[in-house]
Amino acid sequence: MNLVLDRMCIYLAERALFAPLDLNLAPGAIVTLMGPSGCGKSTLLSHLCGILPAPFRATGTISLGTRRLDGLPPEQRRVGILFQDALLFPHLSVAENLAFGLPRGLSRDERRRRVATALHEADLTGLGEQAPATLSGGQRARAALLRTLLAEPAALLLDEPFSKLDTTLRGRMRSFVFSHARERGLPTLLVTHDPADADAAGGPVLSLSAPIDGR
Repeated sequence: MNLVLDRMCIYLAERALFAPLDLNLAPGAIVTLMGPSGCGKSTLLSHLCGILPAPFRATGTISLGTRRLDGLPPEQRRVGILFQDALLFPHLSVAENLAFGLPRGLSRDERRRRVATALHEADLTGLGEQAPATLSGGQRARAALLRTLLAEPAALLLDEPFSKLDTTLRGRMRSFVFSHARERGLPTLLVTHDPADADAAGGPVLSLSAPIDGR
């Protein structure tokens, strides 16, 4: 299903952070959003997944397939997000972190099967009982992505998820994330400052621009 933004804009008090944005992401498409710091890129992602903080406000509409998302709580949006930091729960094992993302209502055997499959996909087989702190940066990043995907999102948001990885690992993680997004047919919006991320994504690149009248 397509992720559609119609005349989307974020305001701080009465000041628009960027010109109204129209965007239609097809299943499996990856669009990169760039622009200077403070232009509202990450704030836009927060709004899309339903966690826009005060004092920001948004105008325009968000649709995912036939559903309007604006106004829905985060848990009803089916929008996954991956941040710069791999936000794993330190008090849970790697496997328990992955299981946390699973939909409710699954049998115990099905939950175990899905976690085992995810560990294999992330090349973490045999590490499920370990604490996240024992993993390398790349392993934590892969675990965070698989936990997001286990929640069965219908769209994926990426907020500079490669910026804290070293150069070699960054290339592998780009390939890992983008291939999983395409295989699952997820419309994906990537926020980054790194042109190499945009090149690896291979899709359109948009730059958030300031509104002409400053409002």
